[in-house]
Amino acid sequence: MQPFLDDEDAPDLNEAPKAKYKFVTDGTDFVYRTAKELGVKIAFGTDTLFSPDLAKRQGAQLAKLQKWFTPFEALKMATCDNAELLALSGPLTPYPDGPLGVIQEGAYTDMILVNDNLLENLDLVDDPEGNFDVIIKDGVIYKNEI
Repeated sequence: MQPFLDDEDAPDLNEAPKAKYKFVTDGTDFVYRTAKELGVKIAFGTDTLFSPDLAKRQGAQLAKLQKWFTPFEALKMATCDNAELLALSGPLTPYPDGPLGVIQEGAYTDMILVNDNLLENLDLVDDPEGNFDVIIKDGVIYKNEI
């Protein structure tokens, strides 16, 4: 489920599409509230990876989850819970040789070092260029500002 909100990201629409967009945003609110009330585990994802410009907005999409979830819950959803979901793909997994979403030797885990506390301010993920001091993926350091 991708978080759609009736906010500054809303497209400039005429009346008929605007009503459809409101239906989507109301549905987004219902799905997240209901899933949380029922204790349904949710994975985080967007379809923005198919566009380089939109992919830069994935952090902003994650930060929008604060409407329904604490920063901890949103971060857990995007990391540990997503890893559990990927692990369920069995022989189709692209990561067959180690555990996912945990910090331990031999695991497939990406890591970031943020120059503030994401548990207090999830909006920091909206600007990775400015707020991520270290980015490590597959054991390779892609950014190191320390």
